[in-house]
Amino acid sequence: MHSPTDPRSVFAYLSRFDRAVEWDPGVTAGQMLTDEPVGIGSKFRLDARFLGRTLPLVYEIVTFDPPNRIVLRAQTAAIRSTDTISFAEAPGETAPGTVVVYEALLEGKGPLRFAEPAISLLFRRIGDRAAAGLRARLLELPTV
Repeated sequence: MHSPTDPRSVFAYLSRFDRAVEWDPGVTAGQMLTDEPVGIGSKFRLDARFLGRTLPLVYEIVTFDPPNRIVLRAQTAAIRSTDTISFAEAPGETAPGTVVVYEALLEGKGPLRFAEPAISLLFRRIGDRAAAGLRARLLELPTV
């Protein structure tokens, strides 16, 4: 994904993970649970729609390397989510800004781990909608 905004600003925006409500159509609410500044151990609650229900997820920053990479993890009794976001300066003069690579790993736990192949198709659809929302948001992102 590409943003015309510089890597530090894009990193600052996405590291406030409660802002996922602005670009992920599956997220109905987001809240930062810890105090500023954002860093290792910062926590964010996201309320996500899943199979017709709202699932509260508390994400914690486990890797914080501005402006290069951030890793967030959330877990419930049923799923484990690891989101890795990498940032790089866009190469060349024709497309200045930031290249963003977003990887989301969703794993079933408990009884859901046996249904993981079927669940992974659902997760992929959810992820595709979130990626489309993020792609659009990155194009209009102001410097923060």
